[in-house]
Amino acid sequence: MQYLDHLFGSPIPLFLKNIIIGLLAVLLGIFIKFVIHKVFILLSRWWDFIFIKSIIKHLCYPVGVFIPLLLLNFSLSLMEMPLVYRIPLEKVLEIALTITFALILVRTINVLEDYFYFKYDLNKENNLKERKIRTQLQFVRKFIVSLIILITAAIILLSFESMRKIGAGLLTGVGIGGIIIGFAAQKSLGNLLAGFQIAFTQPIRIDDVLIVEGEWGKVEEITLTYVVVNIWDQRRLILPITYFIEKPFQNWTRVSADLLGTVFLYLDYTIPVEPMREELTRLLNSNPFWDKRVNVVQVTDSTKDGTIEVRFLMSAASSSKAFDLRCHVREKMIAFIQSNYPESLPRKRLEINDKLEQM
Repeated sequence: MQYLDHLFGSPIPLFLKNIIIGLLAVLLGIFIKFVIHKVFILLSRWWDFIFIKSIIKHLCYPVGVFIPLLLLNFSLSLMEMPLVYRIPLEKVLEIALTITFALILVRTINVLEDYFYFKYDLNKENNLKERKIRTQLQFVRKFIVSLIILITAAIILLSFESMRKIGAGLLTGVGIGGIIIGFAAQKSLGNLLAGFQIAFTQPIRIDDVLIVEGEWGKVEEITLTYVVVNIWDQRRLILPITYFIEKPFQNWTRVSADLLGTVFLYLDYTIPVEPMREELTRLLNSNPFWDKRVNVVQVTDSTKDGTIEVRFLMSAASSSKAFDLRCHVREKMIAFIQSNYPESLPRKRLEINDKLEQM
């Protein structure tokens, strides 16, 4: 403080000295943040790595606020002021630092998430491992962020004397209160435990293909309380997370993305099967969606109305490709039969009694 008096050549008012010290601390913090930011910008130019870019994207703002606040807090020890001003100022800085540090923790989790999303890319053909890791990562991230927010709020509230007294009073009735809260939060706790079970046992994963409630869609998001399924026509089916623990559903990509597709046609008994096998092989060889694993034509049933059931079995690398392949095969096989064996399309046979003919 005396250094400032010598610097300006005359005594400086105490209030002005405190403002100068605070401004110097904030300016020093801004300068340090500027230097750190430039260092990371240079690193991103020399080393094209997603981790560096993600740090710049997510941590630039919170660190730019935290460093000046931290130095301003340190500078309070150099200031001279009455306790009536010092205590509220220290309290405000303490709360601001707590909130900013919590934001840095949340943004750090976002940086790690970007890195894992880059490392485990869902766009590859066989992405079972990537979907497994992303499902766990998404749930754990949301849980940790919620925990950080709750702990930050608790630290801020308990820093006030009045809130500590309220907390001490509540602890005296913790027995009855715990029972009441337990009953009230039963469903929420059930959802949270179901979320943990889904994240680590994984009956479903991000990007899994499901048949649920009679709808076909992909798992788009798994939160702490619900699951979002992106239906094929771009609708969103929202289901409580406990649904996937308590009720049956179809998961087409549980073990792998590979899938078998079937096409059923009902034809007359006169249809020759071998030409259909040759035509299916030709269709599959010319279609890029076929993965060359399965190519089968079978007569699987004969019906009461005078037709046979012919099953065309094929394979594809994913459910969407299998669906498109099935539609293509169905369309082309019907056209093939119409052009080459129109008499073998389903028909109704009538028998006329001889006596009726004589009449």
